[in-house]
Amino acid sequence: MGDGACSFGPTDDVLTAAMNTADYETAQACGAYVSVRAAGGTSVTVRITNECPAPCAPLSAGRVAITWRLLSPAASDTVGIRCRTGSTRYWCGIQAIGHRNPPVRLEVRSGGGRLALSRTEYNYFLSEQGAGCGGELRLTDIYGEPLTVPALPVRPDTVQRTGVQFARR
Repeated sequence: MGDGACSFGPTDDVLTAAMNTADYETAQACGAYVSVRAAGGTSVTVRITNECPAPCAPLSAGRVAITWRLLSPAASDTVGIRCRTGSTRYWCGIQAIGHRNPPVRLEVRSGGGRLALSRTEYNYFLSEQGAGCGGELRLTDIYGEPLTVPALPVRPDTVQRTGVQFARR
């Protein structure tokens, strides 16, 4: 449980789900907490950890009508930063994990400004020219709230806690 397109790795602390391709939005849905309710049923909270391939219908059970809404959980640790395997100060993949609200943008301090990194479908932001590999980061969530993450050393496959978290919405 927990592996999948979002590259979070296994987890057993929450129920996980896959999001349809349109709402997955090139990994933007990764880590989002959503309340899912089947028609006439009770709701359950899940964390998005995967993308459901089109047409995203359970073949063995047929289509089940659901509604879902984005949540901003009350209890959450601070955001963690993980550098992808093979990352160095010259090339790195940067992943934000443990966020209360899904991040839509990751920028790195570069010279006198900030450089937005591109997000991959496997939920890493890539810095291919060395900018941001070990430097200050700024994450922005879907509500437009920015978080500044002080410079962290490049440690591939290690989660480094940032001490910051997005506000509850």
